Amino acid sequence: MLSVFKFVICSLIGIFSFFVTFTYNEKSSILLDHIVTWLSVNAPTFVTIYIVIMLVCGAVYPFVTKTWNKDKVSIIMSLFKLVGLGVGILLLVGVGPAWLFDPNVGPFLMDKLIKPVGVLIPIGAIFLALLVSYGLLEFIGVFMQPIMRPVFRTPGRSAVDAVASFVGSYSVGLLLTNRVFNQGKYTIREAAIIATGFSTVSVTFMVVIANTLDLMAYWSWFFWVSLVVTFLVTAITARIWPLAKLKDEYIVEEGDPEVVVNENRLQIAWSEAMQAVRTNPPLWKNLLQHLKEGLIMTMGVLPSILSIGLLGLLLAMYTPVFDWIAYIFLPFTWALQIPDPLLTAKALSVSIAEIFLPALLVTSATTLTKFIVAVVSVSAILFFSAVIPVILSTDIPLTIRQMVVIWFQRVVLTLIIVTPIAFILF
Repeated sequence: MLSVFKFVICSLIGIFSFFVTFTYNEKSSILLDHIVTWLSVNAPTFVTIYIVIMLVCGAVYPFVTKTWNKDKVSIIMSLFKLVGLGVGILLLVGVGPAWLFDPNVGPFLMDKLIKPVGVLIPIGAIFLALLVSYGLLEFIGVFMQPIMRPVFRTPGRSAVDAVASFVGSYSVGLLLTNRVFNQGKYTIREAAIIATGFSTVSVTFMVVIANTLDLMAYWSWFFWVSLVVTFLVTAITARIWPLAKLKDEYIVEEGDPEVVVNENRLQIAWSEAMQAVRTNPPLWKNLLQHLKEGLIMTMGVLPSILSIGLLGLLLAMYTPVFDWIAYIFLPFTWALQIPDPLLTAKALSVSIAEIFLPALLVTSATTLTKFIVAVVSVSAILFFSAVIPVILSTDIPLTIRQMVVIWFQRVVLTLIIVTPIAFILF
């Protein structure tokens, strides 16, 4: 009876925290977002001190644990984290070059990414314990097997991942993916497909993109087209290199693969859920473990965003690098007869730097072009100012090269799929 109580109460709290939107202080969002907003407004000094601590700890952590020179990527990322710490201190004390304090550079990174993401990850980790540790993952997984495995080549339990990322946040989604991956419930290939295929920006940020491009009048179309196209592209990329060639093995010695169920789904789903509840540690220990993992991920993410994200923004704003990259996409935008194909191609190219930059480039374009660019921004998923550093801070063995290739594949596939839809709508 206690197991049933834990399953019902913990799962309901987890579902409410991540998936139920409600209005508070004239803002409609999920509980986690409301908590982050409340802390940012009512305890700004606390948030700033906390961010400084996380930046310092994140920069020195690879050297304390002696993992900074494990390989070339570790060395480069450790150096980037030291740079991120320096940039963060300059921004917080208000000292530095004028270009760093451009509203679209330093303040944008600090106020729109560093502080919200830094507060969200550990708080999200606590509520995540309730969502994934008390049977809900196993219960839903049994019912979603006939969809997730044939379509996305991932277990049924990954359906919770997909929804958590799309409704909540990519940072929370990746935290969930890494947690389940380390438990031996995802193989390397499955975790990589989930991380690069479902961990897109939240609905909240989609609203920001739609507002910027004056697309709120078409919000329903934008949301549902983005949702369908994102998952359709994921189904394709899961079947091509590099994702298709990743090892289909577990990171732990003994994996915990999902049992394939073909009959008595309700009975087996309930049995799996109860087994998960009984084998979990006490609630307080579980919450502390998740909080610890959340803080370690935060330490890894924040200095990386402030260095890699800053570099991407500066390259996009002050160099012709993305003008050159745009010519890779020009044949596609021209062949698909998109209005102003060169501008669209450049907007697509800068999506690798920051998710919001494409929208800023096409604010004066046609509604058709805005819609296409907005959907591509959501479906591309991978960008250097946040998602790529977050993935690098997980235990999922994806390289920067692989992620850049997957980004390119997602942009091209999304463009090909969404353009005919946009022409029909507009």
